[in-house]
Amino acid sequence: MTRAEAKPLEGQIALVTGASRGIGAETAKALAAAGAHVVLTARKVKDLEAVEDAIHDAGGTATIAPLDLIEGDSIARLAQAIAQRWDRLDILVINAAMLPSLTPVTQIDPKQFSTAITLNVLATQALLANCDPLLKRSKNARVIGLTSSVGAEPRAFWGAYGATKAAFDTLLSCYGQEVGRISDIRVAILDPGATRTAMRARAYPGEDPQSVKPPEVVAQRIVELAQNGFANLVRERVETSA
Repeated sequence: MTRAEAKPLEGQIALVTGASRGIGAETAKALAAAGAHVVLTARKVKDLEAVEDAIHDAGGTATIAPLDLIEGDSIARLAQAIAQRWDRLDILVINAAMLPSLTPVTQIDPKQFSTAITLNVLATQALLANCDPLLKRSKNARVIGLTSSVGAEPRAFWGAYGATKAAFDTLLSCYGQEVGRISDIRVAILDPGATRTAMRARAYPGEDPQSVKPPEVVAQRIVELAQNGFANLVRERVETSA
């Protein structure tokens, strides 16, 4: 096996949001294993450090960037730091999201809904806006956004989260259309499906975690998309069972 075959993403810079646990953490590890230098961002420093240590122990490289995506100019500062150190971004994985309480539309908690809109929607727009110049400096930039089926198929009691994911999907789709013909940026929207995460456990407290697939399965699909490339505006669901 040649070095290129062993490390297909060698030399590439990846940013993963929500990288402290679950799908984000496993995606960061998998991207690093494929050779990318991964910038890890989330709020909890200790959790990020644990992911960073795991990446380094496996022979990969990573940089932690602890921040809250909904705070002020945090995303602008992150993009500026990436620009100063690497001057480009090859892979952007938008994974961070907040799940409000599942409740009838008439009983949605305004504070929770506002936070979810800020993180799931406004922060997504800010990431695209601030990372766009960096992505355009890459020869083959890929943006992969993690969505949910409730964004495209409304479901009772999921109104708050579904509304934010519908907006998330629209932002990514419009961005992909806007940059598709004027740059090498390609956008994918990936629905991870039922996956063993803390968010899933909160939504389905009675479910046996072992009955759904681990986050590593989703992470591997993200890496496959990142290294093999894809047609612009691809949308797919990861159906692999546990």
